[in-house]
Amino acid sequence: MTSHLLSTHSLAETTDSLLSGSFASGGVNLDFDLTFLAHLVAFAVLVMILKPLLFDPLMKLFEERERRTEGAKLLARKMDEKAGELLQRYEAELEAVRRTATEERELLRTEGSKLEAQILAEGRAEVAKLIEQGRARLEADRRVLRAELSTRAADIARDIASRVLGREVA
Repeated sequence: MTSHLLSTHSLAETTDSLLSGSFASGGVNLDFDLTFLAHLVAFAVLVMILKPLLFDPLMKLFEERERRTEGAKLLARKMDEKAGELLQRYEAELEAVRRTATEERELLRTEGSKLEAQILAEGRAEVAKLIEQGRARLEADRRVLRAELSTRAADIARDIASRVLGREVA
């Protein structure tokens, strides 16, 4: 048994010498004593005290924030979809109004063309009538002037002859 103790003792010395050598070379000293247990207990107590006072309210706050964020994202998606539907409906109604306006514009153009043709035809008929009346009046004036001229032709001929001859012609 002594040999076993000697070997255990020598093992402990070897371990100590190796560990002390590593301490001297700048290694980390891990000394597990009662202060470590005191720190561990203090940490556990601090966690137990802070959990209901700080951690749980913060977690609830984060969860509420996440829930509101997701709710806002969902609401934004719904509003975006609704806006898309409204835009499609607006564009469809706008297209229908454009189509109706085009049809009415074409109808008004057609009616305007018909009215223009009618007014031009009436104007041409009026102008033709005025021209015909003017010709008839000119023809009547020409006949009156010819009749007047034929009755006065003898007097005019005598007057011209007397002026050319310089004496009175009978």
